[in-house]
Amino acid sequence: MSDKDAQLLTEKIQYGLALAERRMLEEKALHGQDIVVCDNDGTIERIPASEAIKKIPSVQ
Repeated sequence: MSDKDAQLLTEKIQYGLALAERRMLEEKALHGQDIVVCDNDGTIERIPASEAIKKIPSVQ
């Protein structure tokens, strides 16, 4: 596998993960559910999925 092929595969995997994350958040937001997040300081909190969607870039 060439470097270009490896880079292309990595990009496809990252796209797929971002799409799956967005779909999961949309489903949870639809049902009014929360998600658990952790910040860089290690603080754990629950936030509404609808708020989390606003913080991530859209997938195209």
